[in-house]
Amino acid sequence: MLKTRVTELFNIEHPVIQGGMQRVSTAELVSAVANAGALGFLSALTQPTPEALAAEIKRTQSMTDKPFGVNLTILPTLTPPPYEEYARVIAESGVKVVETAGRSPEPFMQLFNEAGIKVIHKCTSVRHAKKAQAVGCAAVTIDGFEAAGHPGEDDIPSLVLVPRSVDELDIPVIACGGFSDGRSLAAALALGADAISMGTRFVGTQESPVHNNLKQKLVEASELDTQLIFRKFRNTARVFKNSVSVEVAEIESREGTEFSDVAELVAGKRGAVVLETGEMEQGIWWAGISAGLIYDVPTVAQLVTRIVDDAQEIITGRLAAFTK
Repeated sequence: MLKTRVTELFNIEHPVIQGGMQRVSTAELVSAVANAGALGFLSALTQPTPEALAAEIKRTQSMTDKPFGVNLTILPTLTPPPYEEYARVIAESGVKVVETAGRSPEPFMQLFNEAGIKVIHKCTSVRHAKKAQAVGCAAVTIDGFEAAGHPGEDDIPSLVLVPRSVDELDIPVIACGGFSDGRSLAAALALGADAISMGTRFVGTQESPVHNNLKQKLVEASELDTQLIFRKFRNTARVFKNSVSVEVAEIESREGTEFSDVAELVAGKRGAVVLETGEMEQGIWWAGISAGLIYDVPTVAQLVTRIVDDAQEIITGRLAAFTK
């Protein structure tokens, strides 16, 4: 068994975390992760209302008696969702860990602290991680440039960003971006991290609530099958490479392009069609470079067990042999 500050802090068996993913992190996936001894996060904003989130938390609680959390992604938008109401639902739910992303969780820290909730903040830079520590977060997740979603604008890969964060922080660091198997868990621990967080790899599991066509795309993918978009708008995103993402990148390359020129192509409703129907060229969908290391679609329990067993074998076997 691999015991770290993260397993102790969040009362979990394995230093493996499933990050909150829009339209993916629902009760079926999160409860399976929890039952496997890892830590899963529901996606708060997948639920259309705070009341729906409360119901989804209760549904998850009915499927596991082990710890799980809720992701609350806080983004600047013209018509923001009622973040405070979502946060209050979380605080009143009995959940004891929250993953925040986007803007600083500082406005919600008092509420979460009063409810006995520990906060993990997802960061893409050392400077943001240090601010998260300063406002009282219990841990940070560090997204390297390999990660799906929004990996920041500094383009620093996990191999450098994770140990840099470890060097600068006192709180535990969770490594995210490119992590998918026992080799990467062993590597993350060697870099000083206390756990790994995976999104793309958990999408490629049996309990993941996405169409099987998407899971098969991940199995078939190589390390070359992701696409960076929104670079021009200083809001870089890593998605799976398909005809839509390639078209978005091509439009961005033109002089004078504005976000409105690609807005229809990247609309969330089109991405939802991909996840739900398996029509893979209907919109964009998030995927990290670790897609190139996905070779099968196991159950969550099989995946977590394999990752931990392989990491232990590497640490006590292959690496130990070098010292003899």
